Amino acid sequence: MNTRTLTDTLDFTPAVGDMPLTGKQRALLAQAHALGRDRFAARAAQWDEAAAFPHANYDDLREAGFLRLCVPEAAGGLGADYPTYMMVAAEIGRFCGTTALTWNMHICSTMWTGVLADGIPMTDAERAEHARRRELHFARIVNDGAIYAQPFSEGSAAAAGRAPFGTTAKKVEGGWLINGRKIFASLAGAAHYYGILCTEDVEGKTPDPRDTLYISVPATAQGFSIHGDWNPLGMRGTVSRNLLFKDVFVADDEQLMPRGIYFKGAQTWPAMFFTLSPTYLGLANAAYDFTVKYLRGEVEGEPPVKRRMYPTKQIAVAQMRIQLEAMRSLFTRAIAEARPNPTKDAKMRLYAAHYSVMEGANDICRLAIRTCGGQGMMKHLPLERLYRDSRCGSLMLPWTAELVLDRMGRETLYETGERDE
Repeated sequence: MNTRTLTDTLDFTPAVGDMPLTGKQRALLAQAHALGRDRFAARAAQWDEAAAFPHANYDDLREAGFLRLCVPEAAGGLGADYPTYMMVAAEIGRFCGTTALTWNMHICSTMWTGVLADGIPMTDAERAEHARRRELHFARIVNDGAIYAQPFSEGSAAAAGRAPFGTTAKKVEGGWLINGRKIFASLAGAAHYYGILCTEDVEGKTPDPRDTLYISVPATAQGFSIHGDWNPLGMRGTVSRNLLFKDVFVADDEQLMPRGIYFKGAQTWPAMFFTLSPTYLGLANAAYDFTVKYLRGEVEGEPPVKRRMYPTKQIAVAQMRIQLEAMRSLFTRAIAEARPNPTKDAKMRLYAAHYSVMEGANDICRLAIRTCGGQGMMKHLPLERLYRDSRCGSLMLPWTAELVLDRMGRETLYETGERDE
């Protein structure tokens, strides 16, 4: 791999920190940074205030080719691999958390069916079926600029992988009939297709997570509707309203993975659930960046008053930097190790990285507000929004902070198959 230190070629330090990068990674990071700095940052407050989806940002992402970032080059995409996406997502999150978080849902629809699916065991027939069908989905994104969503939650243990999904798909002639409901469905009303996880409804068979299907539902499908209000604490521009499916027919080719393959993927590729973290690493960087500028008297539109001479401020910035560096180190190690069937140690580091980023982002934002003082809580400055957005990360399934701690403790103390008498 041809790598150089980024400081030789970039005029900024990426959200993931100073690390060796490929030429492709440097170019994509520079492009993401410019988009965020010049366009996304100035708009972030309006999406938050109105709880409105960032359509203008998606126009920019589409124009930059970023909607097809993880579509293979052979299918017309940019062919970014897992670590590259994670780096770029963190950079976008640095300027607009809402954009980064919703973009993740879209990108995962291509990454799961692309590079991750290539590492999931399949029969030859399943592989051929998947290769043919994903061409349809890739073409929609590459040729039409389509946006895909990825709704998980139902208010049950299903999104955490501990129960079958209540949303069901029943096989009928030529396709499937979908019935059920999703909550906290990011991009509700903005996506052209909703890649839902549901349980195959097999007559006489008890629902089982192994029978999970991953199917795309067009926004125009008859029987599909969006309901409810959206007025949350943070990440307000995700517009994560409820989705209702009532006898929604979708064709066979709308399957994003063959039958039973999603469950195998969840067992094979734990890093597929780590992709929410870059947004929050980006938010942590944003809070740190603002605090440094504020204490140096360099915030645009604010009086050029320096506050850097006070030891209490210096200590707080040092604490923030120490925590940020620890988060970056765990994050970059985790994305470098991401692969099918990781070792136990690599999996523990993955959990630790996710927990550290999700909890650490809010802690850094807390320190930022305290350090900048009363001005930090004013809405014309970004810190209070960053604080609210950062608090939401630990709540997100399938890896909430509580579930990660539970997994780490259990998987540390029990080897596979071990039970207490």
